[in-house]
Amino acid sequence: MAAEREKLVLIGNGMAGVGTIEQILKLGGAYDITVFGSEPHPNYNRIMLSYVLEGSKTIEDIILNDLGWYEDNHITLHTGTTVTRIDEQNKLILTDNGLAVPYDKAIIATGSNSFILPVPGSTKDGVVGFRDIADCDAMLAAAKQYRTAAVIGGGLLGLEAAKGLVNLGMEVTVVHLLEDLMERQLDRTASSMLQAELTRQGVKFAMGKQTVELTGEERVTGLRFSDGSELPAEFVVMAVGIKPNVQLAKDSGITVNRGIVVDDYMQTSMADVYSVGECTEHRGTCYGLVAPLFEQGMVLAKHLSGVQTPGYEGSVVATKLKISGVDVFSAGEFTETPEHTVISAKDEWKRTYKKILLKDNVIVGAVLFGDVTESANLQKLVKNSTEMTNEIYDEVMGTSCCGGGGAKKGMSVEAMADEEIVCGCNGVTKKAIVDAVTENGFTTVDEIKACTGATRSCGGCKPVVEQILQFVLGDSFQQSAKQGICSCTSLSRDEIVAEITAKGLRTTKEVMHVLEWKQAEGCSKCRPAVNYYLGMIYPDTHEDEKESRFVNERMSANIQKDGTYTVIPRMYGGVTTPEDLKRIADVSLKYDVKVVKVTGGQRLDLIGVKKEDVPKVWEELDMPSGYGYAKSLRTVKTCVGSQFCRFGTQDSMGMGAMLERKYERLDMPAKFKMAVNGCPRNCAESCTKDIGIVGNDGGWEVFIGGNGGIKPRIADAFCKVKTDEELVEVCSAVIQYYRETGNYLERTSEWVERMGLEHIQTVVMGNDDNRKELAARIDFALAQVSDPWRKMLDDKNTRTALFEETQV
Repeated sequence: MAAEREKLVLIGNGMAGVGTIEQILKLGGAYDITVFGSEPHPNYNRIMLSYVLEGSKTIEDIILNDLGWYEDNHITLHTGTTVTRIDEQNKLILTDNGLAVPYDKAIIATGSNSFILPVPGSTKDGVVGFRDIADCDAMLAAAKQYRTAAVIGGGLLGLEAAKGLVNLGMEVTVVHLLEDLMERQLDRTASSMLQAELTRQGVKFAMGKQTVELTGEERVTGLRFSDGSELPAEFVVMAVGIKPNVQLAKDSGITVNRGIVVDDYMQTSMADVYSVGECTEHRGTCYGLVAPLFEQGMVLAKHLSGVQTPGYEGSVVATKLKISGVDVFSAGEFTETPEHTVISAKDEWKRTYKKILLKDNVIVGAVLFGDVTESANLQKLVKNSTEMTNEIYDEVMGTSCCGGGGAKKGMSVEAMADEEIVCGCNGVTKKAIVDAVTENGFTTVDEIKACTGATRSCGGCKPVVEQILQFVLGDSFQQSAKQGICSCTSLSRDEIVAEITAKGLRTTKEVMHVLEWKQAEGCSKCRPAVNYYLGMIYPDTHEDEKESRFVNERMSANIQKDGTYTVIPRMYGGVTTPEDLKRIADVSLKYDVKVVKVTGGQRLDLIGVKKEDVPKVWEELDMPSGYGYAKSLRTVKTCVGSQFCRFGTQDSMGMGAMLERKYERLDMPAKFKMAVNGCPRNCAESCTKDIGIVGNDGGWEVFIGGNGGIKPRIADAFCKVKTDEELVEVCSAVIQYYRETGNYLERTSEWVERMGLEHIQTVVMGNDDNRKELAARIDFALAQVSDPWRKMLDDKNTRTALFEETQV
């Protein structure tokens, strides 16, 4: 008869605790496991809440272990249940709803709580912290009802909250006691660059301000500062810090200092009770970042599984800021003193900064701003107290420093320790990735992600995972690394395009049948891609397959979460007329449009149009679509240029409108944005566009590959031209080469890095005949395009099927 398994109870369903359980399961630890979580959710990635706020992810996207995972691993999960005491004498876990669960071993992973300033008014309605999904929901709800918000605290959490609220349409001011943002992670230079960048993105700042009171009656209306000044605010987020959640430990008689005191094996003062995560104090330190928590969990998992392991000795703290448009990283020491040797480089135009601190020639700290591709390498060098050498200097500072054109060398995965964490979000070690490859025969990052969880959250570790994959596979990597465009086929994008051309394939179904797709109907990933490739190859004969389009493209409008739609009229170069504005206003009133929003692309979004009203809105607007839903040219942003600006040297508005009229409606691999500046002052922000154009006295400068989204990238200088005709020809050639060689859904920022700037320059600028041929091919394709809304309005059957029937 098998021996009864020991009972392991995890108190806290967060990342640190569940990460420990995941490691125990991998190590074969034989326990009956019960998990208690106070929140009504399965385990989710708390550090991704900022992406939920900014709108790039949903709550469902950040779930790490769904309910099925608990069932599959025979784990009993109690959500919405708070443990109130550990009864050491009877070895019972007691809860707020009357449960008494026996344990042999217990892990406390209760995390931390937001620190709420003890000032008058802090308990008023409209005051929240930023730690969990409930706080996130409160911010999303406030943004729908209120206009002004204040975030108290200029640290990591505060800035993430502020940017999220700005993206939700609120007017946000960050209130910070000191003069430098993120002063615990950044030096003054990086802090000032960060503040300038966030100011550009719409965040306001009140620096050096001490909040002494929150004003208002039942609901907050503003902040009063120690200098007597006030700031109106209808919503306040407290992000001044966190405090370990130690109440359970206190009530159970466990030794507590700032956190729950543990030894090197995470053992508390109570026998058989351990603690990991933000609630824990080890050697006098409480950690609030995710990587140290996983390192603690790794040691505890081995200890509980009977695997010999050194104790936990503490962690080198590294920080990466995770808000759209800003990349910041720091590790170890960051403020120089006379005993430091400083290596630094700063690029004002590309807004990048890199600093490395040495002490007795040993790398002890680093700060990065704007370009953080070296973050994993520098974190390892700091953690290992590596001595600086010429080779390391060339590797981390080289020609690519601060956004230059050279290719960066990756960190040496061969030298990484097996237990070094590669994926900080999910606590995945190098060894776990190596084992996944060697034991399962994996050859792709997607397979590793499905097995280990590496790259499934923020994706920042993907380059290192790829390097480990290449290291393990060796010479077979190139052959094995070949991936199809989706799981339906092993064929790459280039192979599919070649086969379509060689065999004269004309429809998506024909492609999938002849090229032997594993799934006869394909999937949502490959159908739109094949449809695009067919249209790119046969612009004059291909019949667009609406069923292969994403829903927004089928509907020619952007569907919103409440089932209504956003209609976006085209405004060429961001210029409109009083007559068009009046028409937009009249239509908006007639059809009860919820919000009319001025966008960053210099046009108007009509948000909240009922599905059945969308065709009527377009008909009465009688304006071209702004293609806010399509993989094509969205906008051409302009400044006022030489027509009105005293600094303008070129007609940016005229050029922008002409380019937008020329390239509108043409399908591309992904959405495409342009900007035209009339002078180098860059008011139209050309440096973050797919093609950015800057006018000067001698003509035009062209930049390509910029991106201001989740993975921002400063555009690369491409060429200079003297005439408008040359400019149009270059733009046409670049766009067509992108259309012909880009992977479907690949932005130009990724395309430029994959193809190489010099290669694109050689193709477009190195051969006049080739450039003219590319321009001629795009002109031929442009001659075939038409207004989708005019076709829709003229086709009663399509209009009825899409907008008057129940199903989309």
